[in-house]
Amino acid sequence: MFAKLQSRVRRPAVAGAFYPSGAQELKCTVEALLSQATKRRELSGLCGLVTPHAGYVHSGPIAGEAFSLLTRSSDGPNRILLIGPPHYVPMSGIVAPSSHAFATPLGDVVVDVDAVGSLRDAGIVTIDDTPHTPEHALEVELPFLQCALEDFTIVPLLVGAVSPGQVARVIETVLGKRTLLVVSTDLSHYLDYATAERRDLATAGTIERLDSTTLGPGDACGFSALNGALRFASRCGWTVTRLDLRNSGDTSGEKRQVVGYGAWAFTAGGQQVHR
Repeated sequence: MFAKLQSRVRRPAVAGAFYPSGAQELKCTVEALLSQATKRRELSGLCGLVTPHAGYVHSGPIAGEAFSLLTRSSDGPNRILLIGPPHYVPMSGIVAPSSHAFATPLGDVVVDVDAVGSLRDAGIVTIDDTPHTPEHALEVELPFLQCALEDFTIVPLLVGAVSPGQVARVIETVLGKRTLLVVSTDLSHYLDYATAERRDLATAGTIERLDSTTLGPGDACGFSALNGALRFASRCGWTVTRLDLRNSGDTSGEKRQVVGYGAWAFTAGGQQVHR
């Protein structure tokens, strides 16, 4: 029985590679990234975040700008709708895991299996552990959430090549009181520094116009998830605010081939995060 229960916990795939594998080192690393967020902002009506998912040495400071907003909230979320792209296993549609929890060196993060079951029963998502097992796009966000929030569950979904409307339907179904949308995506990949800056600035403009019709795989690896979030945000009248826009040349120094990273906040009710 114990072995069976253990098998329902999705084990870390990139601990020790993308982020430290030791609990204390990881906690110190994430807390430093959160505390070093350069812009102090007021939080009002936060509905969602867009944040990168590379190794912490590369994208950690940008992710810290996004997740630091949660450390200043007096009424933080208790459930996270976490969506991002598959990198290793080809898939179509929107795929949830069968796991009851995702493990990190900081402990287990419980999956809202009832929400996942409802999405499956509605025919909106399928269940398949194959693309989730090696995937880093969702996993690397979890230690930030564990350090920023006291208690929360996740609805972890990998988004393949689907329409923005399909993703928006998932968001509409899951989002509710004290549920936060987190879209995990990097931006341009392996361009030279100057070209990446231009491409990522154009992508930022698209995001900030809430344009769900333009972004493709050359703009963001998580373009399908991101386009769906933009479609939903536009429909709901959300405001999107840029928190950070940099690339790996800024964080790690190598500028011949870089990966772009950005962080944004979605807010509702006519309120926005002040820059």
